[in-house]
Amino acid sequence: MIKTVDLTKIFRTEEVETTALDKVNFEIKEGEFLSIMGPSGCGKSTLLNILGLLDNPSGGEYHFAGHEVSKYSERQRAMLRKENIGFVFQSFNLIDELTVFENVELPLLYLGTPANERKKRVHEALERMNIMHREKHFPQQLSGGQQQRVAVARAIIANPKLILADEPTGNLDSSHGNEVMKMLLDLNEAGTTIIMVTHSPTYADYGTRVMNLFDGQILTENYLEKFHV
Repeated sequence: MIKTVDLTKIFRTEEVETTALDKVNFEIKEGEFLSIMGPSGCGKSTLLNILGLLDNPSGGEYHFAGHEVSKYSERQRAMLRKENIGFVFQSFNLIDELTVFENVELPLLYLGTPANERKKRVHEALERMNIMHREKHFPQQLSGGQQQRVAVARAIIANPKLILADEPTGNLDSSHGNEVMKMLLDLNEAGTTIIMVTHSPTYADYGTRVMNLFDGQILTENYLEKFHV
């Protein structure tokens, strides 16, 4: 599904040049659950942004679903992104002025899905995340765990091939964090490819593989024998 070749990202100002990613090479097969770890500033979020087609690399190649996409325009990236990728963020990124239903519905509006189909799929996603009873509430009326469940529902609403999760448990207590990880694990077992950035070794072990980054390079990669349950 994903392959990078000497993937590089350099941020430049008038006085400073910072290498965030330094010739990163790896592959991800469809159905994997990759956990990415490393200290702050090591390039984790930069890598996730490039994999999520939110940014282009400075050099190297990025192959996604059989296409070399590193030089894609913003319009090309946006089209590929909305049809293939779901995002789950640490800060939830829900829109306060929209209800739970409307937040989850948003990706389907961008895809031009008919109203009846949108309603059916939103209700299915909310039921799956056990948050249907809050469909008319606004984000600020929900707990952190409930907001993240809504964010996961929004991420899966368009049936993406890939989910990118950036510290999805970072703002949650352990109970709600475990709940979110169980949801991600269920999605992975149903066939969705997941790439997650985390600082937690415990949550990293939910994956099928753990990659450690340091100074923009892959330090180690370990394949895991089993999931936590």
